[in-house]
Amino acid sequence: MPEAGAGSVESMLLAEDLLLLVTDDASGRLSVPAAQVDAGLGGANLAELTLMNKVGLSGQGDEGKPGRIIVGDPSPAGDEVLDAALQIVIAHQGKTPSTVIGPLSKNLRRTLYERLAGAGVIRAEQGRTLGLFPTRRWPAQDTGHEGQVRQLVTQALVQQGAPDARSAALIALLHALRCEHKIVDPRHYGLSRRQLRARAEEIGTGNWASEAVRKAIGEIIAAVAATSAAAAASAGPG
Repeated sequence: MPEAGAGSVESMLLAEDLLLLVTDDASGRLSVPAAQVDAGLGGANLAELTLMNKVGLSGQGDEGKPGRIIVGDPSPAGDEVLDAALQIVIAHQGKTPSTVIGPLSKNLRRTLYERLAGAGVIRAEQGRTLGLFPTRRWPAQDTGHEGQVRQLVTQALVQQGAPDARSAALIALLHALRCEHKIVDPRHYGLSRRQLRARAEEIGTGNWASEAVRKAIGEIIAAVAATSAAAAASAGPG
């Protein structure tokens, strides 16, 4: 992983930060439907590889159709989860971001939970649904890192702070999952949900990275939003 810059937290992956934010610290359960979270996690790994300049999207001057995945640097990313993601992306080179979100998200949530538990950030607890079906919950054990991430997100959303690229990408992912208000309660800051969403959208389209990187991540975020919306629709109102 690249070294952290000022005002950023990079000791974990974007996907890990996202998963911590959408997992309730006390109950260890997701605050967002699982299928939508999974789309976000897959998109987070793709965005991370883009921020590392390993992956990009084709433009008008490139071969083939624009908006297709290009792997510019296939060398290892230095993290086993990202390395696995990179191999999946390589296998889907020339495809649109939406086609790789599903493969990237497969089994990723469980992998990240187990890694975070191994690091002492969360703990695994066994339980049962309806007293019959075994389930696993992941309550917080050490909230230090998550607290820093949440603070950066809050500063950007409600205090108009200028986010770094990673925080901006994370906020864009939260916006795609339509869950900003579950991470930062707008009522505590005299804001409405609509105002909070507007600020998140503004950040997602802001000038926080090079034009090529922002455009690529914008396409990734759009793919996450579409996949998340489809998952929500298939789940129905219940």
